[in-house]
Amino acid sequence: MKKVLVIGASGQIGTDLTIELRKRFGNDNVVASDIKTPSDMVLNSGPFANLNVLDKSALEEIVDTYKITEIYHLAAILSGNAEKAPKRSWDINMEGLFNVLDVVKDKNLDKIFWPSSIAVFGPSTPRVNTPQDTVMDPNTVYGISKQAGERWCEYYHEKYGVDVRSLRYPGLISYSAEAGGGTTDYAVEIFYDAIEKKEYECFLKDDTALPMMFMEDAINATIGIMETDKAAIKIRSSYNIAGISFDPKMIAEEITRHIPEFKITYQPDFRQAIADSWPQSIDESRAHTDWKWEAKYDLKQLCEIMLQEVAKKLKK
Repeated sequence: MKKVLVIGASGQIGTDLTIELRKRFGNDNVVASDIKTPSDMVLNSGPFANLNVLDKSALEEIVDTYKITEIYHLAAILSGNAEKAPKRSWDINMEGLFNVLDVVKDKNLDKIFWPSSIAVFGPSTPRVNTPQDTVMDPNTVYGISKQAGERWCEYYHEKYGVDVRSLRYPGLISYSAEAGGGTTDYAVEIFYDAIEKKEYECFLKDDTALPMMFMEDAINATIGIMETDKAAIKIRSSYNIAGISFDPKMIAEEITRHIPEFKITYQPDFRQAIADSWPQSIDESRAHTDWKWEAKYDLKQLCEIMLQEVAKKLKK
């Protein structure tokens, strides 16, 4: 029987992923874990184990106790926060990955999912329709750790036969959990401020186009690649995936269709330099070809759902 462990279940991706996995495979078959207490929906719907991913023995104990067969390893310090604490972020992002890879290898688990990011690209990378295989010169702590992680995942697959699967996430937008310290967080924060304040001060310039994806698409892609037949997975570093590309001005214009009085201002901070080193759009053709990936949501649909669900959350 499939027994799944989600590491980082309190985060933006982990919250939605845990809930969806429990819907598909049964509440008792999906164990949530994190160093932080998760949302009530995650905590009350199935098993939860407190876990610091740097504690390998605790990870091994959870795997043994719950008879885990596969792991979704999401715990990480994201791009914006990582720049504030480089060494700590490197340790969590890399040593945590090593612990999980070694446990999967040593206990012969079926497979592991680990997310990479568009942060693996850098200033020399082609920014429009960024290819699957291209120049990768990340200049952030987060990007460096993700690029290194891709190489180690590929190594563990080639050297030890570990069934690693990975996606290079674009910016992710969700109403279930608030943003967690990334460079694309504006595309989540803007909905809260639009509803509560009717205004938003953006930390990126108005024309900063970046690849983005509605969380439901990201969750479907994540579970989709994990449920694909092993022989179809041709890339063991990480697959490019993309949903839609837009800039802050475009999302603000879409919001004003629903909230006419909404105003946006711009005060770029250190995250602007990070965004300027990332792609504006992504070539995801290998994901289409290898495991039939297709995104569902466009900007109009995304904004409609986010405004509706964030308003419910805020009880407005």
